[in-house]
Amino acid sequence: MWRSLLFGIHNNSSGNIGLLCIRLFAGLAMAFSHGFSKIPPSDRFIESVANIGFPAPELFAWAAGLSEFVGEIFIAIGLFTRPSSFFLTITMLVAAFGRHGTEAFGAQEKALLYAVLALLLLIQGPGKYSLDWLIDRKLHSRSVG
Repeated sequence: MWRSLLFGIHNNSSGNIGLLCIRLFAGLAMAFSHGFSKIPPSDRFIESVANIGFPAPELFAWAAGLSEFVGEIFIAIGLFTRPSSFFLTITMLVAAFGRHGTEAFGAQEKALLYAVLALLLLIQGPGKYSLDWLIDRKLHSRSVG
């Protein structure tokens, strides 16, 4: 039971291929089109984080940038998928409702889409074609044998 909750391992091949496609596209798209430019965070990005009301804007700007870049690389390769998805979900909800909260839905849409994809991976897990799955198999084979 705990293995399924932690690693999200399932035996449905088409579902696992679907999860792989989502992880690769969303992970690499976010990492290289949004996250890469936030490492290190620019003064402008730190200021926008401060304008949302975060008490330590530089720290939270780093957290957002690392979540969007390193976390998404992890998601793409299926390593620490659930923790990375958790942090990305929070980051994208802050982007949608904090940064773009007063703007039209079109400005919030991309952040909400990434939040929903991250939430899907948080709930479902990375699937069979991931490093998390390989690690789980290795740990399980040691505990059984």
